[in-house]
Amino acid sequence: MKQATKSRDKATLLGMYRSMVLIRTFEERAAEQYMLGKIRGFLHLYIGQEAIASGAISSLQPQDYVVTHYRDHGHALARGVEPNAIMAELFGKQSGSSGGKGGSMHIFDSSKNFAGGYAIVGGQLPIAVGLSLAASFKSEDRVVLCFLGDGALNEGEFHEAMNLAALWHLPIIFFCENNLFGMGSPVHETVATPEIYRIADAYNMPSQRIDGMNILEVNDVVQGVVKRVRSGEGPFFLEAMTYRFRGHSMADPVLYREKTEEEQWKDKDPIPTYRRWLISNGLASEEDLDVVNQTIEQVVEDAVQFAEKSPIPDPGVLYKDIYAGPRE
Repeated sequence: MKQATKSRDKATLLGMYRSMVLIRTFEERAAEQYMLGKIRGFLHLYIGQEAIASGAISSLQPQDYVVTHYRDHGHALARGVEPNAIMAELFGKQSGSSGGKGGSMHIFDSSKNFAGGYAIVGGQLPIAVGLSLAASFKSEDRVVLCFLGDGALNEGEFHEAMNLAALWHLPIIFFCENNLFGMGSPVHETVATPEIYRIADAYNMPSQRIDGMNILEVNDVVQGVVKRVRSGEGPFFLEAMTYRFRGHSMADPVLYREKTEEEQWKDKDPIPTYRRWLISNGLASEEDLDVVNQTIEQVVEDAVQFAEKSPIPDPGVLYKDIYAGPRE
């Protein structure tokens, strides 16, 4: 694994480990609760892709925006949205981040500038461009980090967003999490170019491909890209090669992938890989990291208990938050 840069102290490095473990543990418990019937509807897990959310979002400032797709729990947790609020939202409870009315694909927290997950493929892209346009128009010191999956590349919104961001020189980073499959379709059967990051060439936009299973590489690269975009150099497109260890959603039996391929990618699991790196570089002991894991287990257990005990929304709220009220 790539060596740490001087810009990261021990606390930051350990914080990225904690973030990945939190995401993994949360997602595993969410899967359990889904099987118990406590979580309903669609549930798209982020297991396997934790290095991207943790490595990229830790490079941002509080005023920056994060906008993402429907596999959004990991991004929300990495941005600091409370696990209790996310789990309660998955349960459809009143104390959830969207009042229990959004569910898994609509985590939102304006206090963290986490501008939501979006259920429509590519639906987040125009929102992200709008936020970056507003920041540019108002001369605000903000960067927008917009996550998308490889499945969004053939949507019209993707090309419109890329074109407008380039034309208007907006402070936005398009971050494609290429997990090799759009639902059950291999990306090589749906996207004409095997080097997705080169799609940005058509929009005269700089781009780069990185290893999405290596949290240090993700963090290194995104730190540099954020600095570049914040300084006014315009948009950037990143492609991270990664792999989801579970199906597209909990309803997916994953019959379209070879078991040998899955095992090869699991050998690159970002969490044990990074754990070994921390220990071998003298930044933590086995015991230190075991304590982190145990602490996270309790955090997630508390989130489940919080969601269980929270009330369901009153039927009257069905008619609230549909239209924005008048400005004061």
